[in-house]
Amino acid sequence: MAIVTRFAPSPTGYLHLGHAFSALTAWRRARQAGGTFLLRLEDIDPARCRPGFSAAILQDLAWLGLDWDGEVRAQSAHLPEYRAVLDGLAARGLVYPCFCTRTDIAREVAASATAPHGPDGAVLYPGTCRRLPEEARAARLAAGEPHALRLDMARALAAVPARLDYEEEGEGTVACDPAQFGDAVLARKDAPASYHLCVTHDDALQGVTLVTRGADLRAATGLHRLLQALLGWPAPRYAHHALLTDATGRRLAKRDSAATLRQMRAAGMAPAALRARLDPALA
Repeated sequence: MAIVTRFAPSPTGYLHLGHAFSALTAWRRARQAGGTFLLRLEDIDPARCRPGFSAAILQDLAWLGLDWDGEVRAQSAHLPEYRAVLDGLAARGLVYPCFCTRTDIAREVAASATAPHGPDGAVLYPGTCRRLPEEARAARLAAGEPHALRLDMARALAAVPARLDYEEEGEGTVACDPAQFGDAVLARKDAPASYHLCVTHDDALQGVTLVTRGADLRAATGLHRLLQALLGWPAPRYAHHALLTDATGRRLAKRDSAATLRQMRAAGMAPAALRARLDPALA
């Protein structure tokens, strides 16, 4: 089978070294195997994504010497596709509307004797709106009350094989536990679909066979495998790479003002030198 990889940044800022390493990893794997390298813009968050950042991503990757196959897929241009998936899950009784605010959730969690946490350390949703009577739920929807859509985890798990796993390069088959995510959000009040839904949909649609991404996203693979099983989508192989850090060991991130490729280019760094710095195999 021909290898298909992808790089899928969110245009919420300029690319930094961590992004460049991730993009190079996926690009090199595809090019060395004579496969396909795709570029996707995960721009479904209207509050944070900017067209200027989308254009800058293409410019930075071209400066770095990376090429991609086919058209760039911008998720914001495919919202009806994600809505159709959500509607299908709703028809199967696998998602429900959640009207809770963060304050509502914090209040209920505070009143609970124990509060389970997800793999990212966040407190799991206590299931408040899952327990709403159907009449009350219908009335709030009819009134146009803002709401998110959550996956009913118990029902979802009952609809797939008891064991879910994925193939991790260098490790083989790895068992995963989607239940640890609780009733995950698949569509936010302020965004039409979640990262988890869109990324699994697009990987399946675009025929991605190898997902190379940072180790910080490894925990999410369990939820992604659940969605793939629910929707009959193929499961790609995964290769989670270590994250780049600064001199203090802190992960490079936009929020911490990590040096951007744009700044390095302005400072006169040659793209070949940067590629060799990030990936000795390209030296």
